[in-house]
Amino acid sequence: MKKTFSLLVALLMWSASILADGTQYRMRVDGLACPYCAYGIEKSLNKIDGVDKIDFDLDNGLVTVNVAEGVTLSDKQMIKLFNDAGFTFRSMSTLPLAE
Repeated sequence: MKKTFSLLVALLMWSASILADGTQYRMRVDGLACPYCAYGIEKSLNKIDGVDKIDFDLDNGLVTVNVAEGVTLSDKQMIKLFNDAGFTFRSMSTLPLAE
């Protein structure tokens, strides 16, 4: 009985994580060369309500941002954010987020 209950709990937790909603944005940016540059961008992105996680790949000029369900980031918004910080926004792609 304990094994069945434990299995059921584990299955419910797994299914809840599969159903987690949100979006992952992957942005290509020119000019990000050091952690200090990334820190400035991170501060600006964290001011946006619903931003959950931010990762940087400085070697490839890639910024990955996970946002909560219902939150959207627009090209126009990101162009302004990166240009104001002195960087060049190139493109953005989105993926559904399943945590």
